[in-house]
Amino acid sequence: MIFIKKKGLIFVHLLDYLNIETTELSKEKVVLTMKIEDFHKQPYGILHGGMNGILIETACSLGANEQLDEHSYAVGIDLQINHLKSVPNGVITTIATSNRVGQAIQVWEGKIFNEAGELTAVGRCTLISRNIEK
Repeated sequence: MIFIKKKGLIFVHLLDYLNIETTELSKEKVVLTMKIEDFHKQPYGILHGGMNGILIETACSLGANEQLDEHSYAVGIDLQINHLKSVPNGVITTIATSNRVGQAIQVWEGKIFNEAGELTAVGRCTLISRNIEK
C-alpha cells in the first residue's frame, strides 16, 4: 500500500486500499480491474453499488488527468451510474473512454464487465479542470 503523509496525517491511496489495479492508462482509454472481496459487498452478498461509482469515477478521472499538463488536475463534478446486473464474486473490469475533452470540461463514460464479459454497470462522469495552487 502507498501511504501519503500530509500535515501530520497519514493517507492510504484509495486504489491500494480497495485492491483496484490499473491495467491500462492512456489519453484514449483507462482499464481497471478488481477481484471482488467480502469487504466490497453489501450485506446481501453482492457487489455494493458504491463500488461501481468508485470504479467508474476513478477510471474517468485517471483518463481526464492524462489530458492535462503538470499544472492542472481534473475532478468530477457529476456522476451518473446505472447498475444493470448484480455481481456476487469474481474479477470485474472497468473501461473508461472520453465522450468529449474540452478546455475546462470533460465528459467520460465508464463501463463495468464481469468475467463473462457481461455489462454490469454503466456510467458517465463530467469533470472540470483546475489549476494547481502554489
